[in-house]
This record gives sequence, C-alpha cells and structure tokens, in this order.
Amino acid sequence: MLYLIKNADVYAPSHLGMRDLLIAQGKIVAIDKKIDLPASLATTIDAAGKKVTPGLIDQHIHITGAGGKDGFLSMTPEIKAQELIACGTTTAVGLLGTDGTARNIRALYGKVCALRQEGLSAYMYSGYYGSDTVTITESIQSDMVFVAPVLGFKIAISDIRSSYPTAIELVRKLREVRVGGLLSNKKGIMHVHLGDLPTQMDVLFELVQQYQFPIAHISPTHVGRSKSLFDQAIAFAKLGGSIDITTGASKYTDPYLSVLYALDQGAPLAKMTFSTDGHAGLTKTDAQGNAIGFKKAPINENLLQIQQLIRQGGLPAELALQLVTTGPAANLGITNKGHIAVGVDADLCWFDQDWNLCDVFANGEPVMREQKILLQPAFD
Repeated sequence: MLYLIKNADVYAPSHLGMRDLLIAQGKIVAIDKKIDLPASLATTIDAAGKKVTPGLIDQHIHITGAGGKDGFLSMTPEIKAQELIACGTTTAVGLLGTDGTARNIRALYGKVCALRQEGLSAYMYSGYYGSDTVTITESIQSDMVFVAPVLGFKIAISDIRSSYPTAIELVRKLREVRVGGLLSNKKGIMHVHLGDLPTQMDVLFELVQQYQFPIAHISPTHVGRSKSLFDQAIAFAKLGGSIDITTGASKYTDPYLSVLYALDQGAPLAKMTFSTDGHAGLTKTDAQGNAIGFKKAPINENLLQIQQLIRQGGLPAELALQLVTTGPAANLGITNKGHIAVGVDADLCWFDQDWNLCDVFANGEPVMREQKILLQPAFD
C-alpha cells in the first residue's frame, strides 16, 4: 500500500517542522515540505498538524510473561500486540527473566515471530539470569549468526538470583556475542540485569578498564534501582556506555526525574534509554507493606515517562524522544528503527498538541487511528 501523509509536524526526533511523508512497501520513501500525487496512486491521510514521531522502542520487555518468584500462580501472562500498539511501541525486544526452566527460549522465539506476523517489529536476547546461558542453537555465537531476531544475550549480576559471574566468565561470553555479531552483521550486546547487591556495577567497570573490552557491547539495565547504583551508572555513561532506566519497575524515583538528575551531573543524553520491564512479576502490597497478591509491571510507562519529561520536566520533545527512539536503536544496532528518514521503516506515532497518543503506524501500515486499535487479535 502507498500512503501519502500530509501536514505532519515531524519530530525525527529532531524537529523538522511541517512535512509530507510518502510511504511505500513499509518504508519512508520521500519527505518534503509538499508532496502531491494523484488520488488514484496513493491513500492520502491528513495529519492535520499532529506531531509525528518515530515509533517507540522497548528494549527490555517480557513478551512471553515472567514472574514466578511466588510459585506458578505468580507467573505473568504473555503480551498481546494490541497492548504494545496502544502505548506506541512498534519495536519490542523480548527476553527471559529469573526463570530459564518453565519459561522456554524457543517459545520466546515463537512469540517474536508471532509479533512479526502481526505487523510489529520484534527481536530477542538469548539467555536469562543464569550464567548457563540458554540458547536456541548450541551457543550464543551461533544464535547470533543463524537466528535473525537474536541481538545478543542476557545475564544477571549483583543479584542473589544470579550466578555471580566473574569478569573472566563475562569476557568469554562477550567474545561470543561480539564475534557472532561480526559474522552476522549485528552490533551484538550483553544485556545485563542489575540487582541490589553492594557489588552493583563493579564487574562491568572491570571488563572495560582491566580487560579493555569495548564498552559499546555492554548494556546494563535497571540502573535506576537505587540512588547509589544510578550514580555509578552515570559514571559508566561518561565512559561511553549506554545505561537503561527501567520505567515499569525497579526505580527509586520517577524515571523522568532520574534523567533530569543525570543531565545535571553531565551524563550524555545519547547514552540514556528507557525500557519498561513490562510484565515482570511484581508483588502487590497493602498500605502497610504486606504482600496481598501479584501484579505485572506495566508496559505503557515508556510513553508516560516521556510525556512527564516534556510536560513536567520541561525537556524539549526532540530530546525527550531520544530515550525511546534513537537511544535504544543505537544501543541495539538496529539502524532502520528509531528515526524518521528516507529509507527507514515507517514506524510512526502521531500525537496531539498536548502529547496524547492518537495514531500509530507499524512497518508502513496504520494499526491505530484516533486511539482505536485496528489490528484484530488472532484469538478472541
């Protein structure tokens, strides 16, 4: 389908102003102040001055569910494509959590493929919390080479549920992900869950400073779990590392406030990202802090925190948007996502003047119009 979008106030995420966009075969093929085509050639949609941004990227989300720390009943359900669309997420990176036994890496791959069939973009990490990395093939390296959606692997440190991996163990795994990336033309990253133990990010600094491993391949997440951990993460970002702030869980303060604090401390915005940890299993508590049940981490907090950054934090939209567009795209090494330019995938979010989400395009097709989801579920 050929679409001509007229009168869009484009944030690429840099602010381009009023532009027309031409979309063909899922790609943006032209951007200009004025594009005119015969009505018979393209479906014309008037954006009517709405703010048009890249589709949002969530680089850490439990698309097959997670949880289970309080028994099988506490395992969270998988995520539906419609839920992602509703909060503007057009690219999701799925992963396993604590559980690499009841949750299966091949089932995760299947869910990635299902989301792709539904028109979204989906990727995944091999591995889980443990150092006995679960893979689809026989190794991290071959997963990188032979399984197209695999961008790297996940592991946990500084957590009582981790395997307490040493620097030399991590270096050997990093070698696999880096060589696998070279062979498959992927960036390759080690995505690192950070727990709340006092060791914090110490082993990651050891990898960079003692073993001199390129920092670009190390991707720590949950860095906003505590103030002291976040201060260490700021130092990591100043060395050139990407730091991922969780919006749906594991946070000592509102994530948008963490961003403003990091900027005040001199951390580069280009090295900060948001991800939700959506559908992680959380404990529901009463007013006295007593456990009363289970809940799942929300998947819409990336959108809400960006809105907070713009509305309450006063950060210009073209900067705030980087946390869920160009930032994660650069960290993941997916160059066809996270920005609006000729030749990239036509993943788009449309906002009104108050930054409320109205419309979503995924891979060049409208999947939400005027806050109504167009994609029908595979099962009722």
